[in-house]
Amino acid sequence: MVQDLVRLHVTAGVPIRVTPLAFAGRIELRFGNAFPAVLVIDHDATPRLTDAIATGLRALDNTGGQATTGHNTMHDGTED
Repeated sequence: MVQDLVRLHVTAGVPIRVTPLAFAGRIELRFGNAFPAVLVIDHDATPRLTDAIATGLRALDNTGGQATTGHNTMHDGTED
């Protein structure tokens, strides 16, 4: 596993709390309870994030819901 990668595994049971930060033009997503992980998203980035999630869901559905091995395709079309 890559050492400089932050990985957050979100399951169906993980609480997610959403807080709009109107003063900053951002959305805060908190995952978990006792020691939550926080994702802060700029308003302008939300379409890109939702599109990336939708793309990932379509790809997962096309593989029958099974994880695939190999390379990852980045949302901008590049590969890591």
